[in-house]
Amino acid sequence: MNFLTLDLNLLRVFDAVMIEQNLTRAADKLAMTQPAVSNALKRLRYSLNDELLIRTAYGVKPTPRAEALWPVIRQALSTLESALAPGAFDVSQAAVTFRMAMADATAALWMPTLMRAIQSEAPGVKVRMMPLTTREPRPMLLRGDIDIAVGFFPGVVAQLTGGQAAGNSAIRHERLYTGHYVCVMRKDHPLAHSKLTVDDYCNANHLLVSFSGRAHGLIDEILAASGRERRILLTVNQFFTAGRVVANSDLITVLPRHLISATGMTDALICKELPFETPEVHVDMLWHERDGRNPAHKWLRDNLVNMTHSNLVPELEQDVAPLHD
Repeated sequence: MNFLTLDLNLLRVFDAVMIEQNLTRAADKLAMTQPAVSNALKRLRYSLNDELLIRTAYGVKPTPRAEALWPVIRQALSTLESALAPGAFDVSQAAVTFRMAMADATAALWMPTLMRAIQSEAPGVKVRMMPLTTREPRPMLLRGDIDIAVGFFPGVVAQLTGGQAAGNSAIRHERLYTGHYVCVMRKDHPLAHSKLTVDDYCNANHLLVSFSGRAHGLIDEILAASGRERRILLTVNQFFTAGRVVANSDLITVLPRHLISATGMTDALICKELPFETPEVHVDMLWHERDGRNPAHKWLRDNLVNMTHSNLVPELEQDVAPLHD
């Protein structure tokens, strides 16, 4: 490939298709026809000697070469945009759609306040909530399936903050909140009126919230380290479902304390201190570096940070369920 003869407009088309993973949506975004987008991709394929994007039943799938090129191209385009139009971003006139991934309870806490900010400051901004079925959102960010992930990603953040490999990552993160695990049960549960012991805890029947459906979690690892185990009768993948089940059964569960209110069952539940040590629950925001200088993306990130630091998400700072010991 001769870079001097490369039409740089082709890179804008490539970027849009990588973001949308769909030729029709990319064409709409670029104000082009779909045949024109297809022709541009054909020319870029020829120049780079790679298929780049392969058609599927649901859109297009990038090749490994395209995956490797995109972060570099996205960052270069963002840098050019910032240099050529400094200070041009007006959030009140912005027309952009953000794709965000959060667990149901996290979204229940953050989204009402965020939507109030959007309605008052950025009426042209839209949000699409994407399913989060794992604590490893990096592939979704790398593919451009989502713009931001918010949640508890301990393994990811540990890798991003530790060692030389962290400096090579295209994923960026910022901590929003730190909470604590508690044991949750219905108010008239047999264990509700006395201090919870390890024996009581292990002898009870348990519900586990697991995005993957795997019937083994952090608490099980903590118990196993001391030679103990618990009986998990039910595994669910939503905090709301967990609250409904626990409020209407003798099952107990472990939840981050700040998420209890998101179950909608606060009046029917109590929380108790766990009879063993657990790590803190860190709520982090993750995004791809290609969006680091995007002014609209930065506006969204700043709002998520300010919502937490300004107590605009009040459930984070209050006792959401009575604590009995």
